[in-house]
Amino acid sequence: MGYGLSFGWLKDAAGAIAHGAAMTVFLIACTTVLGILISILFAAARRSRYGVLRKAVAVYVEVVRNTPFLVQLFFIYFGLPSLGIRLDPIVAAIVAMTLNMAAYTTEIVGAGLDAVPKGQSEAAFALGLKPRQVFVKIILPQALKVIFPALTSQVIIMMLESAVVSQIAVRELAHEADLLQARTFRSFETYFVVTLIYLGLSMALRRLFVAGGRRVLGAGVS
Repeated sequence: MGYGLSFGWLKDAAGAIAHGAAMTVFLIACTTVLGILISILFAAARRSRYGVLRKAVAVYVEVVRNTPFLVQLFFIYFGLPSLGIRLDPIVAAIVAMTLNMAAYTTEIVGAGLDAVPKGQSEAAFALGLKPRQVFVKIILPQALKVIFPALTSQVIIMMLESAVVSQIAVRELAHEADLLQARTFRSFETYFVVTLIYLGLSMALRRLFVAGGRRVLGAGVS
């Protein structure tokens, strides 16, 4: 007996799917802002003259990049309560996603900083600019322009990995899909629809980043 496709349940499930998609967008929006800010600070710290600071950031990057995201998430949500630190599932998800993404983007931002010719900063110092002004106004914009494609890809990867936070009952898109397929017994149709939504979110996010990058960093961003 053949399997008959049915999407009749989709009308009633549209609200739940929209809620899940909105939560996914919220999670990646928070993670992107916090993760990029942290990665800029950490990338700069790895190039500071303070050895302890450089080593601390290097250890953080190595630990996060060489352990599974799911384990990091469980450590934050299930492990920290043993130390008296209890986080709401959404907060735990944002913290885990941010720390994970920042470890990868720290290396990406660092590569961008190293790609900027030293003559740029030397010329800025010769004009009397302070170190902070040189970094923010001269070095960082050029570095971000160089690494923009890699940074965009990392954000999209993190958005797709956000499906893992369904394991701590955050009602994002993957979690809503699990609930729907358990209720409708239409696993193929449910995950087919959710796959298309993730594809659409990824494409929309990339377009949004490119448009925003061109607006902030100028032409040449792709």
